Amino acid sequence: MAPAVGVIHPATGKEDKNMKNETRNDEAVSPVIATILMVAITVVLAGVLYVWAANLAESNTDGSLELYTFSGADAPGADGAVIMTMDNGADLGWASITIKASVDGAASSTIPACDATTTENCWSSTDTDDETAWNVGEAITVDTDCTGTCTITINVLNNREGTTLDTTVVDVE
Repeated sequence: MAPAVGVIHPATGKEDKNMKNETRNDEAVSPVIATILMVAITVVLAGVLYVWAANLAESNTDGSLELYTFSGADAPGADGAVIMTMDNGADLGWASITIKASVDGAASSTIPACDATTTENCWSSTDTDDETAWNVGEAITVDTDCTGTCTITINVLNNREGTTLDTTVVDVE
């Protein structure tokens, strides 16, 4: 037989301690919010990786990797002239390149190809095999208006692509 309500003695404290644990929450965030945060972080990371991978895929769309390097040296016996040699890269058609030169840090100017009317401040090819393209190992002589000791910066540009292929700095005496 159960005791009457008035006869029940107060709890000894054990029940009160269990009640306190039920109302106390030690977690930082609720499980629902934690799940939402993890999904959001995953979506953001996936988006960043997608953009990164898409940029890598777009950077080389034609399937070829053409890197051009040129070396320059002071042309012996010519005042203010530089010999530019193609060290690496695919054949460059003469019609698709532009040579620009800067003397002692001045503004660069386009150097035209030498012909019957232009014999100074121009460039000429030493190419004897193929008159239509600049090939690896072949050189051109770039004549500038430098007199004495100068620092000449030469830019080789692909005017069809609109890109600078290489920049070479040469000290001439």
